[in-house]
Amino acid sequence: MACRSKPPEICHLICCWGLVGGNEQHGAETMEVDGGEFISSPIFKTVRFGGTVTNILDKFLQGDNNDYELLKHQLLDPDIKDAQIISWLQEFRSCVTHLTKDFEQLVSVILRLPWLGRSQDVVEEYLAFLSNLVSAQTVYLRSCLSVTVSNFIPGRIVIKEGDVDISDSDDDDENLPRNFDLCHRALEIIARYVPSTSRFLMPILREKFPFINKSARTLECYVHNLLRITVAFPALRQEILELVIGKLLRLDVSAPRSDIEDAEENAAQGADGNGQEEGLFDMDEDEENVTNSSRPPGLNVMAHSAADRLDILMMVLLAYIKDLSYVKGTLELTLTKELYRDLIAVFDKLILPTHASCHVQYAIFYLCSFRLGLAEAFLEHLWKKMQSPSNPAVIRQTAAGYIGSFLARAKFLPLPTVKACLDLLVPWLHQYIDSQDAGSKAFCDVSLHGPFYATCQAVFYTLVFRHRQMVEGNLRKGLAYLQMLNFERIVMCQLNPLKVCLPAVTNMFAAITRKYQLVFCYTIIERNNRQMLPVVRSSLGGDSLTANANPLDSFFPFDPYLLKRSGKMIQPIYQVWEEVSMCDGDEAKRPAKKDSVTEEEDDFLRGESLQSEAVVGLTPGSYESHMRSPSSVGSSPIAFLQRPF
Repeated sequence: MACRSKPPEICHLICCWGLVGGNEQHGAETMEVDGGEFISSPIFKTVRFGGTVTNILDKFLQGDNNDYELLKHQLLDPDIKDAQIISWLQEFRSCVTHLTKDFEQLVSVILRLPWLGRSQDVVEEYLAFLSNLVSAQTVYLRSCLSVTVSNFIPGRIVIKEGDVDISDSDDDDENLPRNFDLCHRALEIIARYVPSTSRFLMPILREKFPFINKSARTLECYVHNLLRITVAFPALRQEILELVIGKLLRLDVSAPRSDIEDAEENAAQGADGNGQEEGLFDMDEDEENVTNSSRPPGLNVMAHSAADRLDILMMVLLAYIKDLSYVKGTLELTLTKELYRDLIAVFDKLILPTHASCHVQYAIFYLCSFRLGLAEAFLEHLWKKMQSPSNPAVIRQTAAGYIGSFLARAKFLPLPTVKACLDLLVPWLHQYIDSQDAGSKAFCDVSLHGPFYATCQAVFYTLVFRHRQMVEGNLRKGLAYLQMLNFERIVMCQLNPLKVCLPAVTNMFAAITRKYQLVFCYTIIERNNRQMLPVVRSSLGGDSLTANANPLDSFFPFDPYLLKRSGKMIQPIYQVWEEVSMCDGDEAKRPAKKDSVTEEEDDFLRGESLQSEAVVGLTPGSYESHMRSPSSVGSSPIAFLQRPF
């Protein structure tokens, strides 16, 4: 049988590979021959160059690598057929003990065979080869894991016109859910044969994490798959959460609140045609200029590039938290507590020391809304950090800021819980004043008394938001409670907290305490305004700068949530600021805001909370249901593994 329209050397190559003649296995393929006739010809042939794969490997070890190179070339054929893949994988399985470290290049080629998106027969054969390989040659464990994890992000389609790339868009492969399922199945198979898989997997997950300036779709798919790994590998959950939250924090601090607001304002005014904010992320080739404008209207796309990606990833994270905590609509307390322990460990390590993050901390806020006991545990955790002298002052100050912001903004906290926290914080302030009154350091100094001032601000801030709840229903009883707190002694002490706290907080606190005749703060505030508080900004020396706007360098971590998509999961549990009249006897207030936490409506601290440049580190300062990604990019629905109570 002669090959038609093919050079003689190609015909010889085909015959060498056994595609024509040779040992038949099973199946049939229609081939064209002379005369235009079609016949059925066996397709599953033993792959050989004058011998079997074993012979080729032996010849390579003896120094003859001609057939070895041709073998690799044929495996890399982009038009390789399913039948060929199955045949070769079967033969490689039969000689897997020969695939030692000497054949690392060949094994790498085999592992990268296009098995995803192929027939189920190809999939099963590939997974069988994978299990045989890691069982017989554990030296390839890392390679198997690395290749599998590489499939956690969608492929890329590059369309070229001449030498110019005119498109570099994500591949909208409808098979992505199936592909992700198969990749997770592959990891589970590997772990079944190699118990130490998790120890080698985590470094690969870190290594393969896409750069944060990659497209939102790429990041979403990878984060989705990382979080899904925690189902099959629960021992890795804390490390995976740490990895994901660390990356989200980098996005968060690269999108300051003021930049997001400016981008939204510009987009609303039509100042920027494509709704993109110029900056670092727009310079990367993976950040497409049409990312936002190409999406259907009504999806609440963020105008700020980094904020838009963060919004999508926060949706994935918040949905993961909900889906892991709720099983068939019922909160599984044991599972939720385990998740809380992992998340609070990541909070201590990454979120708490990160100054001026705006959104990532809402992961713990959202989890605490599921059950009051979780919220109380979070407050107790912060309280212990705030009062412990063994913690750095900056951590104690930040913990106090979290307490005040959480008490003020968490709509799910009942008044008794708020009072219980004030009953801890206020006595601590009085004890601190007692310890300083007779000492040589009883004067206003942020560097000496930072935790004290941060705690004062937390208490004042809480009162600003919760005072109406304390007095409504039973005014006499509410006023008696507020009088018992003895705010007069706190504001009149020599440490002078009204001089250090944010002006917006002190002014509103003064108005409320005057209304209820608890303490008169305006004389102290006016005296403080005539003075300038020097703050040394450089630890290396130099001139002191006067900055009395925010000497604590503080921020309220649960200020209004600006991200549009994920914000819908926060709105029902978030207390927005409702401005009230402070005239005596006037309880009039603005109508409650309707499911919105935009800065225009919640402007309590607008322009007051000056934040230093945001940095990650120790600085001053549902999958829509059943694990499906928000953009329907993720895997098909799966049931979470439940551990016994």
